[in-house]
Amino acid sequence: MEGSPRSGLSSPEAKLGMRVEDLWDIMEPQLSPTEKLNACFESIPVSAFPPAPSNQAIEIKSDASLGEAVQILAQHKILSAPVVDVDAPEDASWIDRYIGIVEFAGIVFWLLCQSEPPSPRSPSSATALAAATNGVNAEFEFLGPESAASTNGNFFEALTSSDFYKNTKVRDISGSFRWAPFLALQTSNSFLTMLLLLSKYKMKSVPVVDLGDGKIENIITQSAVIHMLAECAGLQWFESWGTKRLSELGLPVMTPNCLIKVHEDEPVLQAFKLMRKKRIGGIPVIEKGSSRAVGNISLRDVQFLLTAPEIYHDYRSITAKNFLTAVRSYLEKNHENCPLVTGMITCKRDHTMKELIQLLDSEKVHRIYVVDNDGNLEGVITLRDIISKLVHEPRGYFGDFFDGVLPLPQNSRV
Repeated sequence: MEGSPRSGLSSPEAKLGMRVEDLWDIMEPQLSPTEKLNACFESIPVSAFPPAPSNQAIEIKSDASLGEAVQILAQHKILSAPVVDVDAPEDASWIDRYIGIVEFAGIVFWLLCQSEPPSPRSPSSATALAAATNGVNAEFEFLGPESAASTNGNFFEALTSSDFYKNTKVRDISGSFRWAPFLALQTSNSFLTMLLLLSKYKMKSVPVVDLGDGKIENIITQSAVIHMLAECAGLQWFESWGTKRLSELGLPVMTPNCLIKVHEDEPVLQAFKLMRKKRIGGIPVIEKGSSRAVGNISLRDVQFLLTAPEIYHDYRSITAKNFLTAVRSYLEKNHENCPLVTGMITCKRDHTMKELIQLLDSEKVHRIYVVDNDGNLEGVITLRDIISKLVHEPRGYFGDFFDGVLPLPQNSRV
């Protein structure tokens, strides 16, 4: 997958890389490579980023039912979508036009919250609702199997055929938000701002709004950024950074002892709980009695609770290993391509950054696990780690940027 200095220049991503290349050539020679890249990305407006595929431009109306929202997300193979307020006037600003972003994980966790009995440890409805619609990572203690109420084995199958699921509207689960309706970039903001939001500020995707028509112009996802970087292979600025080995760049950052993980015999619900609590998008499944990883469960896999509830029944006690087996079998039966089918995506410390990016792009994943020669887990590398080695946040860079969105509602626990 090696790239020549001028390979793939017909793609929008490669042309964007050439734009960085041109800026790189005229930057002050005394600047360090990181300072030069910072300056290059700061000089390019986010409007230059290639538009998202048509399936990423999908919007969900606020009067759609939860069932309809799940169907739309599944049909277009996307994990989240902005929600349009059907009662907003035609000339509404983007802040009034949208009520938030709804995602698979948020819907599932909201529904799980409704299935729990009231208790002093349960989160307030405002917290649960906000997390459901805006993907905010809250510590949902009710997800623990130790506090779970007993349900019959066909919980999700019964749920997805219930009137509650069919009649509850997306707007019904829109409570308070950390940002109202969500944090977005304007088309004039820079590439550097977008990269920093995806890395340091842990955004899964970045909506770009056009203030003129009050609508979302683009949605920049982690996958899109990885693909852009992969298309830049062969360009001078990329090669000066991408040919370095991971160990040279100090990756992986996290040591094996600090890595959040679950063992194969633990309940899969514990994996989802840890991901929400620790604000991470995926978690390795470790073989019992060893340090070998046998699989990965990501937050997006929670969608199978709603789109394929028949693959297993006892959702509270099914183990992480059995969950991987059940989902893999389901995907193979339905001829669907998914990282779960191919197993763990791994690399070693002597891989180069370019090899890593090209592997992530080809496998369509956002994280990769680092293993030793015996397959023992040594760490994890995410897109955020990659970006942190590409650019840095200058002191006071964001200034009052975060003041440009609506404040957190009073008494909200988000």
